Amino acid sequence: QVQMAASGGGSVQAGGSLTLYCAAATSSYSRYYTTFCMGWFRQAPGKERGAVASIDSDANTRYSNSVKGRFTLSKDNAKNTLTLRMDNLKPEDTAMYYCAVDLNYYCSDVFWGGSADYWGQGTQVTVSS
Repeated sequence: QVQMAASGGGSVQAGGSLTLYCAAATSSYSRYYTTFCMGWFRQAPGKERGAVASIDSDANTRYSNSVKGRFTLSKDNAKNTLTLRMDNLKPEDTAMYYCAVDLNYYCSDVFWGGSADYWGQGTQVTVSS
């Protein structure tokens, strides 16, 4: 069983920045940062959960069109953390954000469709206009 802890959410005005973190709850999780797909999803009230960004075992990143150019995803293998830097935030970015791990080397369209092996608890991001 893999447990992940998400943090870094909060409230900010439009145009501001926030950074989200996803950390492994156990040391044995460290290998996942070098060999598996990881990413962030978000779900706004009344909407379905959707993928925001992902990073695969080769550190290739992928972003949804709505955040491309504003969000940056990275991972620190030494600290066992996945980091999502969010700049130029917009009110439509308001949502609960979830980190996820998929036990595959690359991030597939299935993962982007919302199918992951492990999920962290959500962290709320609220952007006011």
